[in-house]
Amino acid sequence: VDQGRPEKGATRHIAIVAGEHSGDHLGAALMQALQRLSRDGRLPPLSFSGVGGAEMTNAGLTSIFPMEDVAVMGPLAIAARLPTIVRRVYQTVDHILASDPDLLVIVDSPEFTHPIAKRVRAKRPGLPIIDYVSPSVWAWRPGRAAKMTAYISHVLALLPFEPDAHRRLGGPPCSYVGHPLIENIDAMRGIETASLEAQLQLRPGKPVLALLPGSRSSEVRRLMGPFLDTVDRMLGAGIDFETVIPALPHVRDYIDGELRRSGLPVYVVEGADAKLQTFKLATAALAASGTVSLELALMGTPMVIAYKVDALAAQVRFLVKAQSIVLPNLVLGENVIPEFTQEKCTPAELVSALSPLLTGGDAHTTQRRALAEVEARMRMPDDVAPSDAAARIAAAHLMTTHKPS
Repeated sequence: VDQGRPEKGATRHIAIVAGEHSGDHLGAALMQALQRLSRDGRLPPLSFSGVGGAEMTNAGLTSIFPMEDVAVMGPLAIAARLPTIVRRVYQTVDHILASDPDLLVIVDSPEFTHPIAKRVRAKRPGLPIIDYVSPSVWAWRPGRAAKMTAYISHVLALLPFEPDAHRRLGGPPCSYVGHPLIENIDAMRGIETASLEAQLQLRPGKPVLALLPGSRSSEVRRLMGPFLDTVDRMLGAGIDFETVIPALPHVRDYIDGELRRSGLPVYVVEGADAKLQTFKLATAALAASGTVSLELALMGTPMVIAYKVDALAAQVRFLVKAQSIVLPNLVLGENVIPEFTQEKCTPAELVSALSPLLTGGDAHTTQRRALAEVEARMRMPDDVAPSDAAARIAAAHLMTTHKPS
């Protein structure tokens, strides 16, 4: 890859670095929004290089190595790949300095992207550096916020409470630009469910439980047991309902094996459309903690959240400062959605919280009313798309760059 800055007259060069697949999606949407500003004449021609995956490459990025080299999550996985990650950090820094960009955007993955930003800022103190996706300083290691002011010019936040958190903690300037999910609310809610109902032959009028044990293999292995025991207990108590698991392909075999051992009448579906259809059909959901809770909230699906971590992570969970691990609860500022972690993640606790949601009544109505407020708080003014809001801030920083002649 040519390490030099493209020579295209007035072209402005943006270095952009993502370290995993959700960041690749965000980075690509930002690039496309910036390119729209360029085509409209509000920005000069643009070029992009750095680190990204298939989506950013298709959007016009020249990636200096495959993003998969650094796309790992969790302390144990990072430790196993540490030599490669360190080498790629220094390679990325060298590339950015050689390409002499007008703006650097790092996208999420703070274990990979923040060491890059620190080193670039030390060598190019005048270069604007934008962090797209705030680290969870409001929950974990809050001292990071103040330290970020040394190397981050602006944080683009996906959650509406994060700008206040950075102000409170002495972090960099931070703006809420909207979560990418809100770009798809209308499409999510407009999805038709008849095909899935026919495929599964769901019984008309019966409540539907969406069971969501996670997207990572480790999550699914820790949660499938308690989740299936919860289903078994509710059926045993005479609650008649249908259960559907939207599964990702890489965990499907494990889920199928657990269902065969349990003998429970549970349907498994795959694919993004089937997942959204399940959310729309569901009377209630039992889900692992994560972004899925925001998806369910925006679909108006009442839920109970449960989570278990490994023994190492469990030892430090008391250092977490947030009032909740459930994103909609944090958006609302109150714990509307029941959550059960570690030793509290038991079938007895889950049955107690989930049964009232599945059988209707006040608990179901109260949570649905609260979930409507989640959408109201997450929507951008004038329904500006998150990628466009992010691009406007990035463009403002891009055009402030002045290099020595």
